[in-house]
Amino acid sequence: MAHHFVEEDQELRLEDRSGRLHELLAPGAQFERIASGLGFTEGPVWRGDHLLFSDIPNDRICRWRELPEGPELTTFRAGSGATNGLTLDRDGNLLACAHSARAVLRFDANAQPDPIAAYFEGRRLNSPNDLVARRNGDIYFTDPPYGIDPLNLDAKEQPVNGVYRLSPDGSLALATDRFVRPNGLAFSPDESVLYIGDSGGPRDVWAFDVAQDGSLTNPRQFVDMDGHPVPNNPDGMKCDTEGRLWSTGPGGVWVVEPDGTVLGVVVTPARPSNLAWGGPGWSMLYVTAQTSVYRIETSVRGRSVP
Repeated sequence: MAHHFVEEDQELRLEDRSGRLHELLAPGAQFERIASGLGFTEGPVWRGDHLLFSDIPNDRICRWRELPEGPELTTFRAGSGATNGLTLDRDGNLLACAHSARAVLRFDANAQPDPIAAYFEGRRLNSPNDLVARRNGDIYFTDPPYGIDPLNLDAKEQPVNGVYRLSPDGSLALATDRFVRPNGLAFSPDESVLYIGDSGGPRDVWAFDVAQDGSLTNPRQFVDMDGHPVPNNPDGMKCDTEGRLWSTGPGGVWVVEPDGTVLGVVVTPARPSNLAWGGPGWSMLYVTAQTSVYRIETSVRGRSVP
């Protein structure tokens, strides 16, 4: 029988602005801590029957899965350049943004990494942070300087903190440079809209229309988190199959309708950094938060990857 790490005094709390937020969670749902004692968790992605996530200070990718004899937490891959955001490409390969390697990596079947983006116009990238793959093979990733902040000023070679689009042919294009520090990003279910969060000042999420050629058009502010009293920025985010955006942010996980209506905030036990859908029915929401990983059962289905 699986052991469950449910913390005491962690009854679910909601900032339900709409009166409808509770309907999106399973009856009696609460956060369950499935892993702890880590350095700083980020980048969760569900792959088949297990969860992969980054433990950035310890420079490893962890794997969590439920076995008949109980849950298991192991190191999937160590020493890959301090990976942050993870996702799967259209072929099911693991992709990662690596902070200290300053590159986007693709892992082969033997978990060996290959850098697929490290330079733009002859200059090193800052420190790729999070990424999302489009069904046509395009990969979009954010490139704030968090991974090189401890280094000297000369370490930053890019004049902007950009969002890039990597095409299947390997060409790299700057998709937008309007953000102070672009961070999490997510596609709408039909991939017609790309949401991007800014963690460098305004604490907001913007929406862009995705043109046929992959360029981003019609930028508009989608949700403003700046008025929330709790510290934290918009970070990792994903959509459910009905187009709602679930984004980490001040206080916990923000849930926003496609028209920008904020349904409310699911308060997390610790400050969240990222989230991912998974489980057999893609209804389980996994949340990385500080030194732990949590999960909570919802009543919706997440947008699956790849």
